[in-house]
Amino acid sequence: MKKSLVSALVLTALAASFAAQAVSFEKPADAIKYRQSAFSLMASHFGDLGAMVKGDKPFDAKTAQANADLVATLSALPWAGFGPGTEGGKAKPAIWKEMDKVNAGAKELQTAAAALKTAAASGNLDNLKKAFANTQKTCKSCHDSYKDK
Repeated sequence: MKKSLVSALVLTALAASFAAQAVSFEKPADAIKYRQSAFSLMASHFGDLGAMVKGDKPFDAKTAQANADLVATLSALPWAGFGPGTEGGKAKPAIWKEMDKVNAGAKELQTAAAALKTAAASGNLDNLKKAFANTQKTCKSCHDSYKDK
């Protein structure tokens, strides 16, 4: 478990570094796959935090911190996959008409994920619960507006 978590952290750091640079895709399908993969990874780590917050899984401060670190890093990645001509996937058509709102939401998510990371680093479950709820609210806002069910 520890080796896979360390590997995931290293790969995520590399991915974030790559994403910070200009990302280009040969086909629109590549961009769709990229953003869906980033969201899927983020959901996996956020879900693990959610299980701790809800009490479905014992709270483990180190695991919570590792997951929150990954969520914070991953929150910067998917947006490169929303370029012109990448319509489709699970995104509603409205997303391309409201990219200013989407970009503002992306920044809100990154801010909330950074606060989640800080809360997890405190080792305090109550702090994590508050930051988790705020991050979840930010995610839900975008999902409700722009994601097909």
